[in-house]
Amino acid sequence: MSESAKDIAMHDIKKGILLDLLVKGQRIDDRAFDEYRPISVTKGVIDSAEGSALVKIGKTQILAASKITVATPFSDRPKEGIFNVNCEFLPLASPNFESGPPNEDSIELARVTDRGIRSAEIEGNNQITANFFMEEGKVLALYLDIYVLDHAGNMTDTASLAAISALLNTKIPKYSEGVLIRDEFSGKLELKHYPIATTFVKIGKYFLVDPTKEEMLAADTKLTINTTQNSQIAAIQKTKGALSKDEVLEAVDIAFKKGEEIRKYIR
Repeated sequence: MSESAKDIAMHDIKKGILLDLLVKGQRIDDRAFDEYRPISVTKGVIDSAEGSALVKIGKTQILAASKITVATPFSDRPKEGIFNVNCEFLPLASPNFESGPPNEDSIELARVTDRGIRSAEIEGNNQITANFFMEEGKVLALYLDIYVLDHAGNMTDTASLAAISALLNTKIPKYSEGVLIRDEFSGKLELKHYPIATTFVKIGKYFLVDPTKEEMLAADTKLTINTTQNSQIAAIQKTKGALSKDEVLEAVDIAFKKGEEIRKYIR
């Protein structure tokens, strides 16, 4: 979405205000630079889904729901199931969101969320779909849908937490004679790793965790680091700008710490 000259001018003014606060060691909402807004996770909010979770970080709200179906496997992976992540920005979530097909931002959020989950499987086996083989030519497919309900900044971490929470809440329907029995279950989805995304923005020389919408608009650089409970980096995503080696290492240390703090919400 292109910006008008008025929009750009307003961003510059807001960035100046933010920088003035940062120089004084303050953020616009009085948080510490490495502090998250309040977090809540509510699992099992949709009865018709195999798994679901509503996550709030501050005023940002994202719903994730999983659905399992029977599908034909990919020809190069005949005994492996299918895992797919989709994302939709609901128009009610922000004045900037419009109805219609997925745009670049929603596709990017789905990909970043998907990558963080898949890349956490460090041994190289897809733990999510490894046991989805049913019989020759039939596997299970898990579709994870993410809905942005309210955008007040840092959709990346909120979507990541909603996704992993929904997967941990997912029950696998019983499979019999080629069909799924929806009201019976063979067990819960087993995950080996619990990846957590920690997003930073850099405004001027200042690093901020869990950016608000205003901080994201003013950011010179955005960095997301996915970490697992066994102290591994699952994925890193940087958007625009440049960072020094020391800045990245500092962010990694903070991401491990914040990952452990946030992971308690899904355990």
